[in-house]
Amino acid sequence: MHFRMGHGFSEGFTGMLFILAIFACVVLHEFGHSLTVMRFGVQTQDITVYPIGGIASLESMPTKPAQELQVAIAGPAVNLIIAGILWIHLKSTGQTFDLEAMQNIRLTGAAFAANLMYANIILAAFNLIPAFPMDGGRVLRSLLAMKIEPVKATSFAAKTGQVLAIVFVFFGFFFNFWLVFIGLFIFLGAGAESKAEKIKHALEGVRVMHVMKSSYAILNADTTLKTAADHFINSSEKSFLVMEKNNVTGILNDKDIVGGLHKGKGNQKISDFMQKHFYWLEEEEALSDKFFLLQQNRQSLFPVRKNGKLTGIVGIKDIHKWIQSNAFMFNH
Repeated sequence: MHFRMGHGFSEGFTGMLFILAIFACVVLHEFGHSLTVMRFGVQTQDITVYPIGGIASLESMPTKPAQELQVAIAGPAVNLIIAGILWIHLKSTGQTFDLEAMQNIRLTGAAFAANLMYANIILAAFNLIPAFPMDGGRVLRSLLAMKIEPVKATSFAAKTGQVLAIVFVFFGFFFNFWLVFIGLFIFLGAGAESKAEKIKHALEGVRVMHVMKSSYAILNADTTLKTAADHFINSSEKSFLVMEKNNVTGILNDKDIVGGLHKGKGNQKISDFMQKHFYWLEEEEALSDKFFLLQQNRQSLFPVRKNGKLTGIVGIKDIHKWIQSNAFMFNH
């Protein structure tokens, strides 16, 4: 954009640094969530940064509303702290940080710091919108959960988010079309959060061993991708455990197979395409405690073990099937 506007290399380089600075602030935002949740014994699997924000994949969310409130508010708090530090810097050096600085596309000197300060304020404000999947939705849910049941609190927060989403979409058609996409994102996210909470509630008291399948497909790590594709075509399974010397070494799903074949790698071993980093479940674990992890993790299925020995597998679809087959239990 800088080069199209006739700016030189210096302005273009500064613009690139500004974008990197924004991404760094988003990462720090997610670190705020991660470090806070660690206080409650929950680990962070990974942090993914997107153009509109980031997502910290957590093993679970704290079950106590007060703890969830702290985790949710930690991210926006980091952005406000960054904005505060930049404000102190600008104030102490006598530089301007008025709204005109935001219009300086060259982003030099005070304009860089001022724009970064305002960007962090906007990030904090946007994330505090009381709608899932933003932090504000979790803040609202946790405050409500202090007074009413978690399922009802989630339902109310989700409906509030969807109403706001409709408002975003409406104004988006008249003012800024980006609001339409943001509104749709919020609407879908709020609905998904409400559905997830209902499923989690339905799974209370259910252990992993109640849902796991003891019969499952296994592929040897030396199997070629083409052979694995043949197994996939002739099987109802969409994911396979990969084993070597009686040890689970990875997980191969349909996307891994199709991706490898598309690259013409059909004769290569599946060990080159499988997911080598995966999460185990224990037979005796409460499934409701792990459902948050199962939702966020890109892992297609989870191997289950007891006393260190493989005993079965669990996939998201298995959980949904179990709920459907036992629906009468939750209606009486």
